[in-house]
Amino acid sequence: QVQLVESGGGLVQAGGSLRLSCAGAGRSFMRYAMGWFRQAPGKEREFVAAVKWDGGSTYYADSVKGRFTIFRENAKNTVYLQMNSLKPEDTAVYYCAADKVSFRAVVAADLEEYNYWGQGTQVTVSS
Repeated sequence: QVQLVESGGGLVQAGGSLRLSCAGAGRSFMRYAMGWFRQAPGKEREFVAAVKWDGGSTYYADSVKGRFTIFRENAKNTVYLQMNSLKPEDTAVYYCAADKVSFRAVVAADLEEYNYWGQGTQVTVSS
């Protein structure tokens, strides 16, 4: 079993920044890639960013590339999502998730490849 707990969401004005955190427990955190996904009202959950198990590579959705940064601290069992230059269209519930496969060579963007999810944290960007 894996427990993932997100924090850091909130209300921010357009152009502002937030940092989301996701703390993991219950499984060897450092063996698995971690991803961030988001779901806006009335829309499907979508991929945002992912980081390889060792932090050596990252992958971003085109919509956030250049504005968001994902990174991890395996010693703290935590993955982060630094969000800058936020836009109203970034408003959503943000979820972190753990890869179902250990030591994957290439990070996955498909949410079907992630089998543990946090409860989500709300991010609201006002215009």
